[in-house]
Amino acid sequence: MGKTATLANIGSVADSSLGFRNRIINGAMVIDQRNAGASVSIDGAAPYTLDRYLCQDNTDGSFSVQQSSTAPTGFNSSLLVTITGTDSSLTTTQFGRIVQRIEGYNIADLGWGTASAQTVTLSFWVRSSVTGTFSGVLNNSAGDRLYAFTYTINAANTFEYKNITIAGDTTGTWLTTNGTGVELNLSIGAGPSRTVAAGSWGTSLAYAATGQTNLFATASATWYITGVQLEKGSTATSFDYRPYGTELMLCQRYFEKSYNIGTAPTTATTIGMFQYFGGSDAGNNILPCIPFAVRKRATPTCTFYNQATGASGTWDYARSGASGTITMTQDAATGENSIIAYGGVGTAYVVTRSYGHWIASSEL
Repeated sequence: MGKTATLANIGSVADSSLGFRNRIINGAMVIDQRNAGASVSIDGAAPYTLDRYLCQDNTDGSFSVQQSSTAPTGFNSSLLVTITGTDSSLTTTQFGRIVQRIEGYNIADLGWGTASAQTVTLSFWVRSSVTGTFSGVLNNSAGDRLYAFTYTINAANTFEYKNITIAGDTTGTWLTTNGTGVELNLSIGAGPSRTVAAGSWGTSLAYAATGQTNLFATASATWYITGVQLEKGSTATSFDYRPYGTELMLCQRYFEKSYNIGTAPTTATTIGMFQYFGGSDAGNNILPCIPFAVRKRATPTCTFYNQATGASGTWDYARSGASGTITMTQDAATGENSIIAYGGVGTAYVVTRSYGHWIASSEL
């Protein structure tokens, strides 16, 4: 076999079985850096919960999100939604959703917005205490190109496998750099102005398909999802399991912390804390540089935590003649590869030990 044929053969193998087949990160719900398995209340808020999943509530009800060990065969974890406050009649623009924003670099090969737009298939395992028609939406960053899809939960409290094939969009603007390339919305309820007919590309801003079941109507209703996969092609393939360390690194492009993986930020602990030994400058400030394990998608927003109290914004310090708590601030020199921080220790040119925790977020 000649060199050209060999390379072509390698390429075909890579396309079918290697590389980043699943464009969803943390599809098996194994990484939960922010909460370490604790329940998160979503009540008029839009926090990130399990890694890469933003959850938003814009209803008169409320829900919680938690990493769960209830999962179908082959998986250890799922994302669990529990209705904690009911709203039996969602009005106009109200909605509840679970979102993953996929970075443009990771969907550039799909060619969306061109005549060569590639078909994709979305697949997942889902379970709910409420049966009926559920839905979701794929949309671009501007929210002016979207495709709504539906799926049916047939039996209560039973994991069911779903897959949906979607022809790629040949129009619209789809980012292919470090912004949001494609947004996956999974709905748990939506008012009439936030729903559209399923099955075709459109321009309306919506988060669900017409006929979406309103999970908020049922007190203590539950909805689980795992094994989420979005891949190129018209066939759902087996879930693209990646090593845990690889999945963690993919998540850390968007969020990283000094704490151990199983420890939530704000925990009072010395385990994993960053320590700086160095001199203060003429302005009485220490200037620690904290390298990241993984280069960030963009310059992150950093928050500092006290190792003794868990309070945000401070570290402790000790130097000749003084010790105490100092306010830590992210410096403008912070970049994609490291944090530069500063905090005042009361005197210039003195050797100081300072210590505490940090998080860095560059979510889409």
